[in-house]
Parts: sequence; C-alpha cells; structure tokens
Amino acid sequence: VQLVESGGGLVQAGGSLRLSCTTSGFPFEHYTVGWFRQAPGKEREEVLCISNSEGTTYYADSVRGRFTGSSDIAKKSLYLQMNDLKPEDTAVYYCAASTMAILVSTPEWYEHWGRGTQVTVSS
Repeated sequence: VQLVESGGGLVQAGGSLRLSCTTSGFPFEHYTVGWFRQAPGKEREEVLCISNSEGTTYYADSVRGRFTGSSDIAKKSLYLQMNDLKPEDTAVYYCAASTMAILVSTPEWYEHWGRGTQVTVSS
C-alpha cells in the first residue's frame, strides 16, 4: 500500500495550492479517503473525507467554502484544491485511506497514510 502526496509549498495569504495524492495497493474505489493536517504542537485534524463507495464528502468547518476535495477512482488519486489560504492553514498535509465505506472523521479510523507534504502560508 502506498499513498504519496505532492503539491505543497510556500504561498502568500489569499493564494491557492492544489495537493495531489496518488495511491496503489488497495481497492481505492471501496475506501473512504481523506486529507488531514498537523501544525506544530497541535493534534492531527481532519480537513475533509470522501467516501468513494457512497460518493459523499465531509468538510471540516475551518475549511468549508475555501477547500474542495475530489477523488478520481480511475486514477486512484485524490486531490485538495485550497483557495483563500490563511496563515493558520500552515501545516503538514497528509492523505489517508480507511477501509470504512462510510465517512469517518477521526484519524484512528484510517489504516493507511502518506508521509505528508508541507504547506506554508505567509502573512
């Protein structure tokens, strides 16, 4: 099983970034996949999750309206479009996959993780 994030970087406040996560080694179409982030000194928190089997998406309140998640089953990939970025969005962003078919919002439900990509938003 592999999940590999890409697309992180440094951006000014108000800017945009698009993260990608390519996966392999598991039946992507049956899994719930998600994006999480962890800032220094803080716990890992969910940004959004997508149930590939149900076609539903959940967004954390802190990103709703600014971030958009998408999942491409044919490419076994998920994406995170981040707009209107704020300094408080600065974190390492991880993609993850859960065998749960329903939306799950806490890290302990996710069995597979990428290594993360750094996103830094300057003020």
